Amino acid sequence: MFNGKLKAVTFSYDDGVTQDRRLIEIFNKYGLKGTFNINSEFLGTENTLTYGSKSVAHNKVSREEIKTLYDGHEVAVHTLTHPHLPALSEEEIIRQVEKDRQNLSELAGYEVIGMAYPGGGVNFDLRVADIIKNNTGVKYARTTVHTFDFELQKDLYVFNPTVHHNDTDRCMKLIDEFVALETETPKLLYIWGHSYEFDFADNWDFAEEMCRRLSGKRDVFYGTNRECLGF
Repeated sequence: MFNGKLKAVTFSYDDGVTQDRRLIEIFNKYGLKGTFNINSEFLGTENTLTYGSKSVAHNKVSREEIKTLYDGHEVAVHTLTHPHLPALSEEEIIRQVEKDRQNLSELAGYEVIGMAYPGGGVNFDLRVADIIKNNTGVKYARTTVHTFDFELQKDLYVFNPTVHHNDTDRCMKLIDEFVALETETPKLLYIWGHSYEFDFADNWDFAEEMCRRLSGKRDVFYGTNRECLGF
């Protein structure tokens, strides 16, 4: 159960980019909550991402705005510098994760316990998951492997999201299915992505519509990853 309800919605957005400001305005408008996974050593830096002929800003939010910008949402680990964790030593995995967690806890003003594995593709393995579970203060870690369903999962260190928002047609179809769903067992809709992707696709209207369709349902709990997982 999610605060007495059988259905819950949560979002997860990576990299701590300045486009989070606009996304959080939309979340707040519709009463939704998200978890934002941040690389603490990159805070305040500026960069540009280019795919094909299009470029967008990939600037990171400042250290000073972490506490206020993400107020009401959740700050979580994304490692210090976004490395490919399976290629690292145990010692470096622990440093990348635990130091980031400590940095973010200090900036957010509460103990950070969540995480999203950095990078696309195969960005984790069971060795990495076990190292994090046994040597850090992280209590759950999100992968980039989609389930395309609403079932709950037992292994919180290999926690798979439902769908990426860039898969727009499937994402909207799953949203409509979830809203219409009548269930006797707990179900979770977990959407993830990067807020700068709305700039690339020029589809902030999709972000707005996604949130509008999900909002205001009496049978749905709206929470951060942490809240939906019972921490």
